[in-house]
Amino acid sequence: MGSDAVRRLADEPLDHRFKGLPPDAERAGLTVGQLAAEKRDLYSGGFTTPVLTLDAEALEHNLTALGTYAARHGLAFAPHGKTCMAPQLFRRQLDHGAWGITAAVPHQARVYRAFGIQRIFLANELVDPAALRWVAAELAADPGFRFVCYVDSVRGVQLMDRALRGQPQVVDVVVELGAGEGARTGARTDEDCRDVADAVAESATLRLVGIAGYEAEVPGADPESVHAYLCRLTALAVEFDRAGRFAADLSEIVVSAGGSAWFDAVADVFAELPELSRPVLRLLRSGAYVSHDHGWYTRLTPFNRVPEEGGLRPAFRLWTQVVSRPSPTQAFVNAGKRDIAYDLGLPEAELVRDALTGEERPAAGVRVVKLSDQHAWLETEAADDVNVGDWVALGMSHPCTIFEKWPLIPVVEADGTVTDYVRTFF
Repeated sequence: MGSDAVRRLADEPLDHRFKGLPPDAERAGLTVGQLAAEKRDLYSGGFTTPVLTLDAEALEHNLTALGTYAARHGLAFAPHGKTCMAPQLFRRQLDHGAWGITAAVPHQARVYRAFGIQRIFLANELVDPAALRWVAAELAADPGFRFVCYVDSVRGVQLMDRALRGQPQVVDVVVELGAGEGARTGARTDEDCRDVADAVAESATLRLVGIAGYEAEVPGADPESVHAYLCRLTALAVEFDRAGRFAADLSEIVVSAGGSAWFDAVADVFAELPELSRPVLRLLRSGAYVSHDHGWYTRLTPFNRVPEEGGLRPAFRLWTQVVSRPSPTQAFVNAGKRDIAYDLGLPEAELVRDALTGEERPAAGVRVVKLSDQHAWLETEAADDVNVGDWVALGMSHPCTIFEKWPLIPVVEADGTVTDYVRTFF
């Protein structure tokens, strides 16, 4: 079912909803699949600017890199789908060995199910009654569906239990250990975690299957503090197992952590987890790796600390066009806040493609200094750095807020051939 739903994305007609795609494709009544089959050239095939692209080789490299890393370290992998919300990429992640896909909110889980995802880890406490009833109905309708979510408060457990009474299926939960005072979600102390576990035990609608957390929220996170937090997490799993807190009918115990900045620490600490009464599903949840970026995660990736383990490549490139050159030191391109991720820093000019010759050169001397809604302000060192009509490629930080601005993204080979289109659902 899931593969069929992904394949049907190719049947979607092209129209005004999709930024940057060739206008003549809509006039010709083409579907996404038909346009992909034409293998148009990005630069001469009728695409309009701005247009976001994904590098085909970088995507495959990144998918392989994290799949290989997880397998090497004995980790199951549930990449966070909120990053891309792209079923085609989910399918490729699963093909590269992912256990399932992580979600943050019910809407995301509904998208996943629409595209056949069989294992969903929801990294939040879920207290919405309508969403909980939907989860229970999905579990009842599909015996092969696995769903796990956080609990981090006694009140949350009580609300979940009330919403699920009379439903046909129990819901699996893991206690979330918070990363410390001032961190985001999660029970703050070990004693709080015990209280939450006790509340789950009193419920007939929930089943405690493990422990989880998010190490990047450790205040002032550094290797020492992150390792200490992860050791608290695994120690709590050991304690709960010895105390018989996990459900008696479990075939495995879930211990989960891991964003995109500290998965090396997760691998190290999870490798030291002692044998428990049942097999342990050591579940990593990194998501930004699939596209990586040109700034934030380039600096934060654990592969900087362990380069011998692999590496990631930025896959995004936003092609914009110079629409005004009012002075030798100032230029404007036709993409702004509506098109560009900017919550973790301004984009960086990477390449300039000459409008007359098609020649590409590094964007030396070109800097993005400000964004308006539909313009990026460029500062230039010399009058010939860019000219009106030139295409300027921008690299951006934070994949989560890049993907969300583009509902259909061309996938481009090294020679400029567009071979596929990635559909997003935000």
